[in-house]
Amino acid sequence: MRLLEFEAKEILKKYGIELPAGQVVSAVDGFNFTAPVMLKAQVPIGGRGKAGGVIAADSLEQCQAGIKTLLGKKIRGYNVMKLLVEEKLDIDQEFFMAITYDSVAKAPMAIFSSQGGVDIEILAARDPGKVRYETFSARHRLPHYRAKEIISETGVTGKRLLALTAILSKLARIFLDYDATVAEINPFALTKQGRLVALDCHLEVDDDALFRHRELSEIEKDQNRVQPERTASEFEREAMKIDNLDHRGVAGRVIEFDGTMGLIIGGGGASLTAFDAVKAHGGKPANYCEIGGNPSVLKVKELTKLILSKPGVEKIAVIMNVVSNTRVDLVARGIIKGVLESGKDPAATIAVFRIPGAWEEEGFKILSKYGVQFGDRTCSIDQAAQLAVQNFAK
Repeated sequence: MRLLEFEAKEILKKYGIELPAGQVVSAVDGFNFTAPVMLKAQVPIGGRGKAGGVIAADSLEQCQAGIKTLLGKKIRGYNVMKLLVEEKLDIDQEFFMAITYDSVAKAPMAIFSSQGGVDIEILAARDPGKVRYETFSARHRLPHYRAKEIISETGVTGKRLLALTAILSKLARIFLDYDATVAEINPFALTKQGRLVALDCHLEVDDDALFRHRELSEIEKDQNRVQPERTASEFEREAMKIDNLDHRGVAGRVIEFDGTMGLIIGGGGASLTAFDAVKAHGGKPANYCEIGGNPSVLKVKELTKLILSKPGVEKIAVIMNVVSNTRVDLVARGIIKGVLESGKDPAATIAVFRIPGAWEEEGFKILSKYGVQFGDRTCSIDQAAQLAVQNFAK
């Protein structure tokens, strides 16, 4: 779940991080602020400025005109429903700081640069010395001395070093306390009056951890919070209901397509790889779908039934990467139960089942009992997709 800017800033405020004075508005007559201000579209994406979603206004007339321009504007697939109106500050210097997760080191990573307001990847490639990053232990968090070392290596000294050290440590606490995947402040500004202020914030929370953060879970359920240009179909809404049956894992993030091959595929890059592979081999997907994080048998079963209920879908392909956090036997049990409760024969309905990993031997026994063709870890995602398309035509 990606929080809107004003939602993320409410969390920063709880941790004592200074923000510009601001107000959220959803109509021109709701504006109650003194210019000059910044008008910022509240959509869950990056690059709003480049897309025309941020406007500076130096007078009341410009504020009103800017609000009229932005409200209802379409920005990268979202209709703007709310604006954050903030005081416009005189900036002396901008910094970048973030906490993310290093999947190779399997640990949180702190990133800091004395040059903010830019794409950090571009800056790191152009001038590596201006970006400092280091992993740390989630158990021991980010001690002040570690945060201080990271920042000092970019050339920051004195009182500014101490102040930024405290902020980076707080950002690391937010990252861990909220089960975040990204917690970024860019830019973090030093004003000409000497204030250190978070001008923008990007905070993403792991969807699988939302059950631990009831206030964020309630925010996510608010249908008036964001408005994509493309609204969910009835099929997709039913899938969302399935995903909300319980908190265990993911099974129900679905996008509907016009094809005839139902897909139940692993999340992340593997799901995109599987989807593209099916298309490359001539298959016509009926849906994009993500499962993972050890979903319950109930959720997998109901998702299988939903996909098989789609008109024109006679067969499904089940393809995931090698899994360690999902039990193969539970997914197999859910798929089989879903097929059987749909009144279909598993052997004829499941074009391929390729999920190697935890408890795979038990899962393969279940599939073998019903005559389902499955692939182990010697069968690649591409090979499984090709096999699914071949079997679909039979």
